[in-house]
Amino acid sequence: MTFPRTTLGSSDLSVFPLALGGNVFGWSADQEQSFAVLDAYVAAGGNFVDTADVYSAWAPGNSGGESETVIGAWLAARDNRDEVVVATKVGHHPEFKGLKAENIKAATEQSLKRLGVEQIDLLYTHFDDESTPVEEIMTALDGLVRQGKVREIAASNISPARLRASLEFAKAEGLASYVALQPHYNLVSRDTYEGELAAVAAEYGLSAVPYFALAAGFLTGKYRADGPAVDSVRAGGAAKHLETERGRKVLAALDTVASAHGVQQATVALAWLAAQPTIAAPIASARTVEQLPALVSFPELALTADELAALTAASA
Repeated sequence: MTFPRTTLGSSDLSVFPLALGGNVFGWSADQEQSFAVLDAYVAAGGNFVDTADVYSAWAPGNSGGESETVIGAWLAARDNRDEVVVATKVGHHPEFKGLKAENIKAATEQSLKRLGVEQIDLLYTHFDDESTPVEEIMTALDGLVRQGKVREIAASNISPARLRASLEFAKAEGLASYVALQPHYNLVSRDTYEGELAAVAAEYGLSAVPYFALAAGFLTGKYRADGPAVDSVRAGGAAKHLETERGRKVLAALDTVASAHGVQQATVALAWLAAQPTIAAPIASARTVEQLPALVSFPELALTADELAALTAASA
């Protein structure tokens, strides 16, 4: 069976159009659950796993790096390193905060050890560090690429001005440059990415790999004002959208389109996101195998122009 693939920016990274978010691994999903989700994702054609060195330092008893450790153990157990594109992020781990050159290098070394790999396929700067010149950041990242420790580089949570400055410096100096951008973007959170940031991504040929693609689970449709309480570590963050007119309109539009196609709301939300300019592969996480089918099936859903317009209007 041939699975859909998309290429990230100017790189040769060919990925499934849904990136599997690894933030739940070692947090709300233990190692056994995480292995099961990863196995099911790959069985469905997936090959793009996204994590970060800080996952999940916020959880009691964790210190950061738990997700990378789980993924590394899975890669070793399945002996499938060459079949999986591994993306991780540095700059936000409690012990390696910021993007000073020495910090980027030290954090990357720790990620390599936890993942048990010789090379990270895609390394993001997790949050921009405006106290560090882009020249220092890009030079440090280029060094990792030249050393073969990182294959491609990308940015997350960065302003349009800093992104453009980074890209221009890399171009002028002949350094490795960003091929992807990871913004916060979904049907109920459009303001940060749409506009100048998306324009810079388009101008320089960057692929966008948006996080919170399902708004912490809100766009799955399981959170309802008159519905039962949802047992989830993200319930508070997701349910807040019920308090907004935009959130309620989006849910209604998702219900209509999902019903018309006989699919789940999450599938529709991901299909809308993937249809937007510059988007290559939305990120969504699954705590259980049962949550995966609605996510990995969205590439098969062809929304009509009217359905896309209705969803866009509801989320305006």
